[in-house]
Amino acid sequence: MASERYNAVDREKHWQKVWAEGDVFRAGDDQTKPKCYVLEMFPYPSGRIHMGHVRNYTMGDVLARYKRAKGFNVLHPMGWDAFGMPAENAAMENKTHPGTWTYANIEAMKAQLKSMGLALDWSKEFATCDVDYYQHQQKLFLDLFQKGLAYRKSSKVNWDPVDHTVLANEQVIDGRGWRSGALVEQRELTQWFFKITEYADDLLAALNTLEDWPAKVRTMQANWIGRSEGLMIRWALAGDLPEGQRELEVYTTRPDTIFGASFMAIAPDHPLAKAAAETNPALAAFCEECRQAGTSIADLESAEKRGFDTGIKVIHPFDSDWELPVYVANFVLMDYGTGAIFGCPSGDQRDLDFARKYELPVVPVVLPPDADAQSFDVGDVAYVDDGTMINSRFLDGLSTEKAFDKVADRLAEMTLFGAVAGERRTNFRLRDWGISRQRYWGCPIPMIHCDSCGMLPVPEADLPVQLPDDVTFDKPGNPLDRHPTWRDVDCPSCGGKARRETDTMDTFVDSSWYFVRFTAPDADQPTDMGAAGYWLPVDQYIGGIEHAILHLLYSRFFTRAMRDTGHLDELAEPFKALFTQGMVIHETYKSADGRWLLPTDVTIEGEGDKRSATEIASGQPAQIGPIEKMSKSKKNLVDPDDIIAGYGADCARWFMLSDSPPERDVIWTEAGVAGASRYIQRLWRLIGEIVESGAPQGTAKPARFSDDALVLRRAAHKTLQQVGQNIEGLRFNVSVAQLYELANTIQSSLGKRDQEGMAWALREAGELTVHMIGPMMPHLAEECWVQLGYNTIIADETWPVAEAALLVDDTMTIAVQVNGKRRDELTISRSASKEDVEAAALALEAVQRALEGRSPKKVIVVPQRIVNVVG
Repeated sequence: MASERYNAVDREKHWQKVWAEGDVFRAGDDQTKPKCYVLEMFPYPSGRIHMGHVRNYTMGDVLARYKRAKGFNVLHPMGWDAFGMPAENAAMENKTHPGTWTYANIEAMKAQLKSMGLALDWSKEFATCDVDYYQHQQKLFLDLFQKGLAYRKSSKVNWDPVDHTVLANEQVIDGRGWRSGALVEQRELTQWFFKITEYADDLLAALNTLEDWPAKVRTMQANWIGRSEGLMIRWALAGDLPEGQRELEVYTTRPDTIFGASFMAIAPDHPLAKAAAETNPALAAFCEECRQAGTSIADLESAEKRGFDTGIKVIHPFDSDWELPVYVANFVLMDYGTGAIFGCPSGDQRDLDFARKYELPVVPVVLPPDADAQSFDVGDVAYVDDGTMINSRFLDGLSTEKAFDKVADRLAEMTLFGAVAGERRTNFRLRDWGISRQRYWGCPIPMIHCDSCGMLPVPEADLPVQLPDDVTFDKPGNPLDRHPTWRDVDCPSCGGKARRETDTMDTFVDSSWYFVRFTAPDADQPTDMGAAGYWLPVDQYIGGIEHAILHLLYSRFFTRAMRDTGHLDELAEPFKALFTQGMVIHETYKSADGRWLLPTDVTIEGEGDKRSATEIASGQPAQIGPIEKMSKSKKNLVDPDDIIAGYGADCARWFMLSDSPPERDVIWTEAGVAGASRYIQRLWRLIGEIVESGAPQGTAKPARFSDDALVLRRAAHKTLQQVGQNIEGLRFNVSVAQLYELANTIQSSLGKRDQEGMAWALREAGELTVHMIGPMMPHLAEECWVQLGYNTIIADETWPVAEAALLVDDTMTIAVQVNGKRRDELTISRSASKEDVEAAALALEAVQRALEGRSPKKVIVVPQRIVNVVG
């Protein structure tokens, strides 16, 4: 057997069939057992899995298999994030229904995932486009609506002119739609929102409890929530004012700089701007131009700062003779603060750029530490840090912190039009989540519009509001708007003619609670409280860093909202531990005429700097480009099916785990995969040799072991302990390195098989090795388990317990000093007496040289730590 090659492709199919027929990985119903819920972010059914999927799901699978072997009741489900624009686009391109395209893709990808040998509970599978799923999402919406957490209002939105839908601020990247890449426009539409701001304080504070989340992700969320302590200041307006306008409210986090103010800036959609524009066509045109610009914060920060002087003035709160001009500015948004700011050019770079452009005063009001007040000036860079107040009247000499308090206290004692002139206020950058999308392939919003009764929820008994199948995609826009019958419905209140809501939900809603539904996907309510209480939170969640804000923040909101609407008990945080894996990257290749080439289109020769590529089809030299993220556009893709068909799933899994720490990018190379394949064959041969040379299965443990046999046993048990710890910590590459090292120790021990106890030690080391590779290379482990003589499956076996005595070295290494100076170190048995340690230390050549023939005056032995010889 040892000389036979392991046929990975054939045997992997066999074991996958065994697992499936035995329903081996179905989560248990016994809620008295300790549980472990392992979840990777579920995929969009695009039709093909990619190497990023292979890496992501392999990591989760290793942990799930290990926890199962450790006696945990493991839930490791899989489903599909199946709604969204790509399906509608495919329907238009291929003249098919989005559901037909989606479910065909699901079947193809499901087969691919099964070929990876993943320990998934397929009985929990669902797609978010299943009516059985989204009907419960509609129930959740109605309950959020009843609780006041879902509402409708008119607001300025990001409009994607290509996808013909609204985008959340987070879905606008550099002013473009995150899927279409089209320049986003701003429009005024009536939209549905979830009141995520209701939980802003809680979402922020609870980040401190997420100790098993990456610090980077927590920081990103904290910045997005953006809690700030500031002051709301009311400024009296002066001049020829529009009707109904007499004051301007401004929120600021830097009231200490109020004496550096040189202008006010308001958003184009601010009520004052709209009122002033009614009699000023030029201002109206400027406001409209601003609305067509980019909508993201990044766009606003990088765009040229432009303004329009309204002619309106404000009066400084502390000086009635001081008036400041009011501009409409393209860098101020109505959605943030009050839609108005006071500009302090010396303390804010954006304000400084604006002031320089429009020749407005720039007065330094904060003196940096160690700067001279007489000579300090602001050039092209604003000073934004703390310091000492200057040019600020009653604030001069104070720290910025104390100046903040003094301004707040004075304004609190002042009044403007009968109300306090200023008050402390906590503000958040976070805005409510706009969920309305003008498209077909999404969860219908279960609301009805009646001209007589207004807006009403769909009666719960009438759920689900199901998408109609007979829609057309021959025109841009939402097919539900032009369906001949679907939108027509009787009003549930008066019985008259009414209309269904045709907006569907943002697909991020679908993925914001799917992890809850996995705990009981067949429940007749959105959740089974008992199952959710047992399984949640998810113990280990794995996915990309690109979801740090959108998906993760929305999911955290949803668990709170579901708790408050009675669908969850006390759960607040959905994911106990979060891991964000690195990407899979690959070299890029270009043909002689500049076309991107697939890795399979080229042959590579040479090594290092002498590597060269040739295009197979033309025979012409090809250019080897930089290593980049795998992408369709640059064709640096590797098809998982090709790897599995050529090398086997275990080889792909092993390489993904071994190449680099899982949080870093992994460079996919043919040489690396080939190396992983060689190790698999080596391990297969090694187990074969153990079967031939080791003790037979079931042999009683010998009473004595030779020193070499003990070395092997100690190595095996230490590796067992370390591999388990490293799987728990997701340090898979370290576990792989430890298994390589153990294989070397086993190999060298085979030549000593005649020593006392060695045959038994070899059998033990072989069995422990198979247990350890089980989570990582499950098919090979099953095959080796059979070769070792067992008729069970390793997937059902318990993780072995390392013998404590073998985890402690028999020897210790201690430092040896002469007159306080380190001279050497001594390796000696832990059981050595003080006298033996002293004698061994004095016998060291380095110690004898340092003593120069003298007898030591004293030898101090600190047990298991140090020996100090005093000469």
